[in-house]
Amino acid sequence: MKVVLAYSGGLDTSVILAWLMEEYDAEVYCYTADVGQGDEVGEAVTKAVATGAVDARAENLQLDFVRDAVYPAIRASAVYENYYLLGTSLARPIITRGMMRYAKEVGADAISHGATGKGNDQVRFELAAYAMDPDIRVIAPWREWRLRGRADCVAYAKDRGIPVPVTPEKPYSMDANLLHISYEGGVLEDPWESPPKGMFRMTTDPELAEDAPQWITVTFENGNPVAIDGDELDPVALLERANRLGGRHGIGRVDIVENRFVGMKSRGVYETPGGTILHHAHRAVESITLDREVVHMRDELVPKYAEMVYNGFWFAPERRALQAFMDEIQKRVNGEARLKLYKGAVTVEGRRSDHHNLYDHATVTFEEDDVYNQADAAGFIRLNALRLRRLAEDRLGEGE
Repeated sequence: MKVVLAYSGGLDTSVILAWLMEEYDAEVYCYTADVGQGDEVGEAVTKAVATGAVDARAENLQLDFVRDAVYPAIRASAVYENYYLLGTSLARPIITRGMMRYAKEVGADAISHGATGKGNDQVRFELAAYAMDPDIRVIAPWREWRLRGRADCVAYAKDRGIPVPVTPEKPYSMDANLLHISYEGGVLEDPWESPPKGMFRMTTDPELAEDAPQWITVTFENGNPVAIDGDELDPVALLERANRLGGRHGIGRVDIVENRFVGMKSRGVYETPGGTILHHAHRAVESITLDREVVHMRDELVPKYAEMVYNGFWFAPERRALQAFMDEIQKRVNGEARLKLYKGAVTVEGRRSDHHNLYDHATVTFEEDDVYNQADAAGFIRLNALRLRRLAEDRLGEGE
């Protein structure tokens, strides 16, 4: 049997690699997707081969991640349960797509991952995989083996001579990519407990951030961010720039209790500095370029879109159809937003558009104008009040 394992090089996936060879007598091929998680990518290939993998591949998917997942979510103004900008949720389908390409290339019979049976990631990986190959076999060790935690994994690794990283165990788990870092588990399982000091990696503590505010301008074309302060940047470079700016000013920290797809509530702490900046800038440009009813209808659909992404239905027909609607209306979203960054806050202080600008100063001004007859408002109000007046007459007639 040939198995492609989504491999990070950490304790769990190193043990899974050995377990697959032992339990399934499998030839294991390790796949590591670089979506901006950092140093672990460079070490993964060497570590995988040393642990017994037949082959190992690390693939840079940062452009795929930002262009094919992050930007579509920005165009859709996607936020899950009012706070979460979907950093992990957006990365999983991109990682799975790369892994499935590799599985097809090596002729794999199955894929495997290190997601637990309690979390969302198992659903996201497997739904994405089945959408690309309905017959693929999935092996999820955490749903099969008898190991129950880190201590069991460490013992298993030592028994088989698998090197165990000599690093202090953090009192929480962490997952990073180019859009965000998520923190959960351990001390964070108590929703009353504050995040540990020094936990955050992408953002400065807002209280310790720079005392002087910074103003930036973000430019959008067809709903996509294309420039910061006039510098046109490719998607990866632009998000990296936004992350540095937001991180410097302590922007993008969120602490929520969210509803997982599998049915439980879970506390998640996130830092999404660049994504937070781009989200607010995008909404600012939309405010002057999109029609009122279009915006209102789109905003009704945002929770549904975000739920699809969060639950793992990225490749489902309903998400694709809804994305097509989102992208169609974004053709009007061209312009700039000026933002103030200061002590953890993003404040929109200006927005403009040379194309599709629906903000008409001549109409809204409180000074004299020739385009709006204020007397027309009386008939507008009376027509809208017609049903209310009739209801009032009915109540009064009954002696209220």
